[in-house]
Order: sequence, then structure tokens, then C-alpha cells
Amino acid sequence: MIRLAAAIMSLLCITLAACDAPERSGADLSSPEGLARYLRHIPAARSVEPWQNPHAPGITITTAHYTIHTTLTDPLMLRQLPAFVESAYAAYQSQLPEPIDTQTRFVTYLFADRAQWEAFTEVFAAPNAEAYLKIVQGAYCLNGACVAYNIGRTRTFAALGHEGWHQFNSKHFAYRLPSWLDEGIATLFEASRYDQGVFEFLPRGNADRLASLKIALARGTVGLEELITLNPGQVVHDAQAAKGFYAQAYALVRFLREADYGKRLANYHNLLLGGLRGNWPLDPQLQRIAADRNIPLTTAFNRNVSPALFTLYIDDNMERIEAEYLGFCLKITDSH
Repeated sequence: MIRLAAAIMSLLCITLAACDAPERSGADLSSPEGLARYLRHIPAARSVEPWQNPHAPGITITTAHYTIHTTLTDPLMLRQLPAFVESAYAAYQSQLPEPIDTQTRFVTYLFADRAQWEAFTEVFAAPNAEAYLKIVQGAYCLNGACVAYNIGRTRTFAALGHEGWHQFNSKHFAYRLPSWLDEGIATLFEASRYDQGVFEFLPRGNADRLASLKIALARGTVGLEELITLNPGQVVHDAQAAKGFYAQAYALVRFLREADYGKRLANYHNLLLGGLRGNWPLDPQLQRIAADRNIPLTTAFNRNVSPALFTLYIDDNMERIEAEYLGFCLKITDSH
């Protein structure tokens, strides 16, 4: 009887799969139309349509908060992409104690290879395309759009998660964040896990940043007072220094959120809310620079703004908090 029931269930599963198979197996995944048909019922997608562009056949995927133009043809990545960006959007919101209402969709371009990405960037990022073309791997955020190309599923999603934070806060925040804070938060969305149509972001599982942090601790970290005044442009030409900056910024944001059972989490939230609402107590010149995203975010801005904000919102005893921060760094790298 048990064997008969099992046989019936097996036959039912085969029958159901066969009913669904012609549409999927018969889809021409090499054409935008075929991909659109294949992907029309994927989680989080509201619509999938062919995308006309000069680079390669592509599709446009629309979700609740994103419009994704892509020439990618990998079915697995495409099936997970809408869920990834929507999960990331929810994770960005979780950085704040109150939600933000996004009225217009974010735009993302994801190209199948670097050649397409470069051709697009030469036009989209002109007249500063040369600077963006120096990016070795990953993505960038410009003019409100995130622009990436496929470097493998894990690393592509990491890049989209990172740049997506920059895209999110540049749209909603009245003030630009100091570099350590902006980049530190962005690293929280580089590691994730997919389960039943939703991505969970795992800051504690960011193995790349933890490995770089461990190296920085062994070689000597940048002091906290210096770290909060740096921007990536100062270290971009030194690979080890750049990795150290991002790893320490990652650790500092985690420290403010997690250390001592989150005792500084409220301070962290208030710092972000001040940037969101545009009410940091800055002098008028710094307020203008913070609010105008067309003005380059210079070293001088970080040097003038970061210490003042850190003292006001986080702690005015830098020596004490640095000791606690380094202890936290040692703790989170202990098992890596």
C-alpha cells in the first residue's frame, strides 16, 4: 500500500512537472522575448519585457522599487535578481529607525560582460568616464543609477548590494555621509544568503572584509581619528591601504551597531537621521557641501565634518572609544 501511494505521488509529480515543462523547456532563452516569457513569474518581479539597447539583446525587469535593465542571460541569476534588490531595499531601510517612502523606482544596469559595461560607461559617465573605467571589478553609482557587469553570481550580488546602498542614501538623504560611514554601511550588504525567494544579509559572514581586517590588525591599523577623516580616493592607489580602509570602516559600523549589546545603536541612528533630515549642526559652508552632491566630496570635507559629528553623536573621548573599537576588531576576527 505504501509502495502504491509512493508510486502515485511520483507519477503525480512527473505529471505536474510535465505540464510546466513545455513552457520552460520550449522557451528560447537566447532571445529577450524567450527570457521574458521564462521569467515572468519569478519572485518579486512585477513585469519582464525586452530591452532595446545598442550593446546586446536584453530585458527590463520591474520590481516594486527597481527597474533593472540587463543583458545578462544566466537564468539562475536572473531568477534571483529581483528578490535580491528588493531584499536589499528592505535591508537598507533597516539601518534607520523609521522607514522611508520611495516614490520613484531606482534604476540598475547590469551587463553580461565588461566590454558592454565599458561601452555603456563611455557614454553614460562622460565626461568623467575615464575615472570609472579604472574600476577593476564591480560596479559604480552615478546620476542615481547603479551600473554593474557580471563577475560571477556571488561577487556580482555583493557589488550590487554595496553600490545599492550608495544609490539608496544619495536619493533619500539630505546630506552626504562621511566616507567612513557611507562605505562602512555599504559593506554590510556584500554577504548574503538566499532562501525561499528572499535574501538575508550577513554582515558577520563577510569573509573578505574580515580577512582584510585581520591583516590590518597584524600590520597596524589606521588610528580611529585618521580613519574617520579618510576617503577612498586617498588610498585607491594602494591596494593594501584600500582594503584596510574598507575593512576598518566595516568594523567601525558593526562596532557602533553591535558592541556591548548595541549600547551605541541609538547614537548611530541619530547620526543617520541627522543626515537624512539635513539637520546636522554644521556651519553654512559645510552644510552647502554636504547637501550639494555635485560638489566633490573632498578630503577637507571629511576632515572637517567627521570629527565634529563623531564627537557630537558618538563619543567625545576618542582614546576610550578607540580602545573599545580595537577590542571589538580583535573579537570579530578571532575565528577567521
